[in-house]
Amino acid sequence: MRAHWWIMLVGLLALALPLSLLAGQVWINPFGSPVANAVPILVELRMPRAVLALVIGGGLGAGGAAMQGYLRNPLADPGLFGIAPLAALGAVLALVWGLSWALPLFALGGAALAMALLVMVAGGASDDAIGRGISLFTLAGMMIASLAGALTSLVISLSPNPFALTEIVTWLMGALENRSWHDVAIAAPPTLIGVVVLATGGPMLDALTLGDAAARSLGVQPARLRLRMVLGLGLVVGAGVAVAGIIGFVGLIVPHLVRPLTDHRPGSLIVPSALAGALLVLVADSACRLLPLTGGELRLGIALSLIGAPFFLMLLIRMRRDFA
Repeated sequence: MRAHWWIMLVGLLALALPLSLLAGQVWINPFGSPVANAVPILVELRMPRAVLALVIGGGLGAGGAAMQGYLRNPLADPGLFGIAPLAALGAVLALVWGLSWALPLFALGGAALAMALLVMVAGGASDDAIGRGISLFTLAGMMIASLAGALTSLVISLSPNPFALTEIVTWLMGALENRSWHDVAIAAPPTLIGVVVLATGGPMLDALTLGDAAARSLGVQPARLRLRMVLGLGLVVGAGVAVAGIIGFVGLIVPHLVRPLTDHRPGSLIVPSALAGALLVLVADSACRLLPLTGGELRLGIALSLIGAPFFLMLLIRMRRDFA
């Protein structure tokens, strides 16, 4: 990506971050009369929420770019591997059992279980054909996602407490409301490690674009690449679900927006997608705070779905025209 696009992305982030701190039900005018208790509002409420939006958006953006490069499918999304649904199942179990304080641990545990299942099911695939291993990997992820979704529905239907049911449904919608620095401390380290793992695997993803035989001749080891994808996606997706619930479509939308600005190599798309994903989630969360709704604010997961679903439909129509 050219230098001016890097400058533009970083500049937009530098502009959006302070604006997100000022915007909300109570606007803070830095040039006007001081708002009572403005410092606690900024430091304890809005700053951790904004940082968490940057962290989660960056992780999901990088994960989407890496997954689309790995599967060689522009319609791939990080949720396809089943990590997010199983992490959500862990969080739902924590809420049903009255262990809300341990919800992030249960969600991270669910993500870790999904990673282990992926390695067991697809990790031992033959390395003779990279494409065959990728297909098996995708099917394993879809199986885990389907099973996790069914189990989550079962747990919700058996919930003995209507208050727990309401809390579960609200949490599954995805939001950054009422998050603290504690949530940032939970999500930031695994997300950062996951982005680094995915970004350093960029050269291997670039080699895949040349075909299976060329990738193997360049030293790509399919088993090692699968393990890298499982680890990187598990960390970024699991950490996001652990603190914010289900937030979809970021990993699908962002790579498509950034790809025209790059040389179209998967490896060169990961870091720009992380920056653009951080910007998208930050702006979307700020918009959720500003929309006038009765009974609370719009959930971030719903807002991104309202953006992502038409975007996905547009991609399908464009692909149909290209193949027509």
